[in-house]
Amino acid sequence: MASYKLLLLPGDGIGPEVMGEVGKLVSWLDRQGVASFETETDLVGGASYDATGQSITDAAMGRAMAADAVLFGAVGGPKWDSVPYEARPEAGLLRLRKDLGLFANLRPAICYPALADASSLKREIIEGLDIVIVRELTGGVYFGEPKEIVTLENGERRGVDTQVYTTHEIDRIARVAFELARKRRNKVTSSEKRNVMKCGVLWNQTVTALHKAEFQDVVLEHQLADALGMQLVRWPKQFDVIVTDNLFGDMLSDVAAMLTGSLGMLPSASLGAEDPKTGQRKALYEPVHGSAPDIAGKGLANPIAMFGSFAMTLRYSFGLLEAADLVERAISNVLEQGLRTKDIASAGQNAVGTSEMGDAILREVQALAN
Repeated sequence: MASYKLLLLPGDGIGPEVMGEVGKLVSWLDRQGVASFETETDLVGGASYDATGQSITDAAMGRAMAADAVLFGAVGGPKWDSVPYEARPEAGLLRLRKDLGLFANLRPAICYPALADASSLKREIIEGLDIVIVRELTGGVYFGEPKEIVTLENGERRGVDTQVYTTHEIDRIARVAFELARKRRNKVTSSEKRNVMKCGVLWNQTVTALHKAEFQDVVLEHQLADALGMQLVRWPKQFDVIVTDNLFGDMLSDVAAMLTGSLGMLPSASLGAEDPKTGQRKALYEPVHGSAPDIAGKGLANPIAMFGSFAMTLRYSFGLLEAADLVERAISNVLEQGLRTKDIASAGQNAVGTSEMGDAILREVQALAN
């Protein structure tokens, strides 16, 4: 039986609540002999800052480096708004991405049939939606230098963030998108702002050159990021795989998430480069939703995105495809049965809590496995 090291980083807000529900599933799969999961839990974000003064410790980073995969909850909240910038909760996640080399963020946006009416868009526009946004994660304006706030001679203050990309960074993320598209509907939409940004010009040129050299069998189109945002709302089913930079990927993936009805529904995977010897990648999996401090501790959080993130863990890091399919089918079936948390419930519909939804998904997994 295969054995895998899994690091759990629940984080802040609703992170511990949704992680707790997935923990039940991990334990059940372990008992069933699907695989042996060696799990550890550590602090990240505000919880780590409160305990150690750091958003993530070197010890926790060491555990992340040694793990086969990291399952991440959420970080942040108004409690930590006044902490030093370098110690803010989000800095822990940025360090994980940087130190693990997690350059490729995969964010699927899938509309479950039972939730087509939960979207703010008409059913015919959203029903059957299945797209993936591939976001470059370790470059661009979030990591570019200089990044500073300075006081000028006249007393004014100036904030500076730097957008920087190399051909290598663009090439490797585009390659992930093209290879993913070959396993889906064979179409890639590359997005930037080449009309006003030099990085956008380089992005467009590099993606085009890679396509011509190695991926001419895949359909490639280019769209400016602002126009793509409009098209996501107008007719999202025209897309298959969207590849874009760190900043635009952050924004566009949240737009795509809300097409499906709720940020609480969608998972993500952040992947590193493939080890040439083992074929394995460093990887971190997390729900797209944030820490939602307004509902933290109330048992209202939707755990589906966390379950979906674990399904992606089973698929991409552990190669347990049948188990991943099982979890994804269980989520769909539970929604077909009419269970809803508050964020996806219709007006007047009774909503279940975090534990009720988690237990229902686990029961459905068990039933499908028999």
